[in-house]
Amino acid sequence: MTTPRKATSAANAGTVGFGDLTVNRLGFGAMRITGDGIWGEPKDREEAKRVLRRLLELDVNLIDTADSYGPEVSERLISETLAPYKAGLVIATKGGYVRTGPNQWKPNGKPEHLRSALEGSLKRLKLERIDVYQLHNAADPTVPLADSIGELAIMQSEGKIRHIGVSNFSVAQLTEARSLVKVVSVQNRYNLGDRASEAVLKECEKLGIPFIPWAPLGKSNSDATSALENVARRHDATTGQIAIASLLAHSPVMLPIPGTSKVKHLEENIAAAGIELTEQDRKELSLTS
Repeated sequence: MTTPRKATSAANAGTVGFGDLTVNRLGFGAMRITGDGIWGEPKDREEAKRVLRRLLELDVNLIDTADSYGPEVSERLISETLAPYKAGLVIATKGGYVRTGPNQWKPNGKPEHLRSALEGSLKRLKLERIDVYQLHNAADPTVPLADSIGELAIMQSEGKIRHIGVSNFSVAQLTEARSLVKVVSVQNRYNLGDRASEAVLKECEKLGIPFIPWAPLGKSNSDATSALENVARRHDATTGQIAIASLLAHSPVMLPIPGTSKVKHLEENIAAAGIELTEQDRKELSLTS
């Protein structure tokens, strides 16, 4: 049985930039502070707030959330706990989904919906401007991507958005979005067992913008799981910690945002920033060619 590494600092992961904003390269995904990380209020509201306060102590200075987390619950908890915000803390949120129940995610990229979503996020987060506002999905077949991105550009010109990011995008969609606005980040599903967005990651490397892997501890395939277990034993770490360390080692633009509703788990995740993988580890995890 392995012993989890103790919490250190997210600063050990290095930094990456969103335009004129610099953050430590290990952030926090705030979906899981909602009810079971899926729907409604958290089972332990005070523990969720302790998580948010503790992440600042661990030098996490990027919190990623969305109006659809809860829905609305995650954003409210963040502001109730942390506003007024510590200098240097970047709050990134997203719009573009409608939630009608657990596990129900309906894309809505209509300009009027995105405007309403942004206004709601500003109010809940107690902000006058969102540092990084992300189009949550480009999959709404009823709305041209140019219309959705165009509305974000208008709201940026109005001073309500500082920087624009995208989420769940292909390379082609990213290219189209970049022809319309400056895109500072991409957030796609990515982990050792699911590298379907490798081409998007490589595009982000070429552009020099952060790639934010959601579900960084996602359900790995059997080969990935076996490799994680082997490397974890060598480092006296958990497989989750190695999964995070492997993403950090895989690309300089990688910005993992593991989420949790427990302080203990948060501390374990942040400790991954202090793990240095060897060349043998990297080969076993298929991080080298």
